[in-house]
Amino acid sequence: MAADSILGKGDMGRVVCATRGGKASVRTQDAAIALVQERGDELAFLFVVDVCFLKRSRRAVRPGVVADEMARMGAFLLQMAQERASAQGVASDVLLRRGHLRAELEATIREYGADVLVLGKPAAGSSAYALEELQHLAAGIEAETAAKVLIL
Repeated sequence: MAADSILGKGDMGRVVCATRGGKASVRTQDAAIALVQERGDELAFLFVVDVCFLKRSRRAVRPGVVADEMARMGAFLLQMAQERASAQGVASDVLLRRGHLRAELEATIREYGADVLVLGKPAAGSSAYALEELQHLAAGIEAETAAKVLIL
């Protein structure tokens, strides 16, 4: 289903596009850019540094060091997304957050005043999130924030 049929054309607002890098993220970023072009919304790209996965590692790692490296990578990915939007005539903000993914998504929606969150649809077998898990995450975020979550 097209995003404009879900949201209604002309509903101006703010869109947050979560990004994590890779080909799937480029597709998601382009979909978010197209959405704000159609609707005249404001756009922010978001990267969340979440190192909770390190708790499951048996290796001796320093979470702070890993988080710092992920933050540097995230800043670079956000800059690339912002440049992609700019090349398509869309101004955008970039947001880099640290913490648990869902909590940071919800906090960002509230703080940025977003009415739409765009998440990338995982490619079959290539993502940490299965589509069903992502849909569950989206439903929970919608219930907590009243923002519409689109999986594109």
